[in-house]
Amino acid sequence: METSKTTSLDHLGVGRSARIVQMDLRPMEAQRLMEMGLTVGTRVTLVRRAPLRYPIIIQARGSHLTLRKAVARSIRIQLTGP
Repeated sequence: METSKTTSLDHLGVGRSARIVQMDLRPMEAQRLMEMGLTVGTRVTLVRRAPLRYPIIIQARGSHLTLRKAVARSIRIQLTGP
């Protein structure tokens, strides 16, 4: 059986897409992201990075969200597509 590697959201390249597989956040942070549509299984695309790499802007479920470095590092993803 083949297993796909996972990485954190802060390693996603601009224009690349991935699926969220795990969120290692404090309960209040996780709840807030879930209210905005970021749940396990959600497809996200990295839209752009700030000039100094953070914050990042992602697209998920038709919305653009801005995430801090610590939050992006706490979200595990699995790459999708090329």
